[in-house]
Amino acid sequence: MHTGLKITAFAAGLAATFGSAYAVGGAMDPAVAAKESSHQDGHGAKDRPAAEKGAAEKGAGEASELPGGLQISQGGYTLDLSTPRVEAGEPAELRFAVVDEDTSRKVTAFRREHDKELHLIVASSDLTTYRHLHPERAADGTWSTPVELPEAGGYRVFADFTPDVKNAEGVTLGADLAVSGDANPEALPDAERKVTVDGYEVTLDGALRPGAGSELKLEVEKDGKPVTDLQPYLGAYGHLVALRAGDLAYLHVHPNGEPGDGRTKPGPEVSFTATAPSKGAYRLFLDFRHEGKVRTAAFTVHAGGAAAGESVPENEESAEHGH
Repeated sequence: MHTGLKITAFAAGLAATFGSAYAVGGAMDPAVAAKESSHQDGHGAKDRPAAEKGAAEKGAGEASELPGGLQISQGGYTLDLSTPRVEAGEPAELRFAVVDEDTSRKVTAFRREHDKELHLIVASSDLTTYRHLHPERAADGTWSTPVELPEAGGYRVFADFTPDVKNAEGVTLGADLAVSGDANPEALPDAERKVTVDGYEVTLDGALRPGAGSELKLEVEKDGKPVTDLQPYLGAYGHLVALRAGDLAYLHVHPNGEPGDGRTKPGPEVSFTATAPSKGAYRLFLDFRHEGKVRTAAFTVHAGGAAAGESVPENEESAEHGH
């Protein structure tokens, strides 16, 4: 763990990082990013990294090739975060709105995707803290949700939604959030294929590949026995979010199958298809519900090989080369 830093110094460095996120996301591999699977970056089979409305009517251009969450404005919409700072370890309320750039008004009509009008993700810049929140919307379009973040430092807030207008596509917007206090940013957790959370063991099988869809399978066990009675959560037996280390590019992937389709079993395995927009390290967050409680299992994976000085687990490397 690094020596404690005051949030003012840490936030300054973080601002520089996110301020250049657009350039980083494009420079890493914009051609690959354009090939992202329709399973990610928003909800539904039609979803793409930027709304078709924005590309066609607002001249989004190259921005449509970016992964989600790197911009506060995209596809004709802006994320207006009215709570830019909270205190570490203290209960707080996040308030925000999605603003239509054409009318400058708060959006009040959203399509329900996976049981919700809008999905809100909050993650620390070092990817060690993750929250999947379910805010409530007031009649005027203002969203709010309680939150308590344990560690000081820089965070990113992601709003994942689809406006309820004709031909609208899914949009994911991102904004910075500062958590005040003594910041101790940590290194990205090591890559592991099995993690334990609240007495459950979750095993990851498969590799995340840049520019190509690949299957990720996660198996849930408890007390050494497969869990075969997972409960639906957000319309599925599992909910997976992937964030790219460094700039926190957002990939929202979805399971292969859903409860009640006649072929998808309630565990122990939940399968997803995902595409990484570039090589690099990613953090995967799996939400699953069992015995009435939602738990989150987190994994570090490397798409297209590890960064300098890092090693790739043998089964990732084998999958990467098609073995």
